[in-house]
Amino acid sequence: MNLINTPLMQSLSHFLDTTAYRSSVIADNIANIDTPGYHARDLDFRSQLASLVGTGQQQALPRVTEVAGLTERPDGNNVNMDREGLALGQTQLQFQAGVAFLKSEIHRLSQAIHEGAQQ
Repeated sequence: MNLINTPLMQSLSHFLDTTAYRSSVIADNIANIDTPGYHARDLDFRSQLASLVGTGQQQALPRVTEVAGLTERPDGNNVNMDREGLALGQTQLQFQAGVAFLKSEIHRLSQAIHEGAQQ
């Protein structure tokens, strides 16, 4: 195992991949806000991350399901722009937090390398 391929770095990578994928699912919902019969989709972010971290296995793509309990318009579409905007904002914050953790871990590894080289 090299210094960059640590379990924490792998977990952070999965975290960032999942948040980026969720952003694309939300963007699809927003793009289809006027499509008759379209139903909003999302992924269960917490269970997806728990399965990746808990098992240590990597899935190709998270499981996306239709969002239950949303009010349908007469055309059969149930995309709610307020919900999608909130979900997108939450996902962006999660992504930014993941990037901050990743930067912190890289900085920590860099310090360890530099301190080891000085001795």
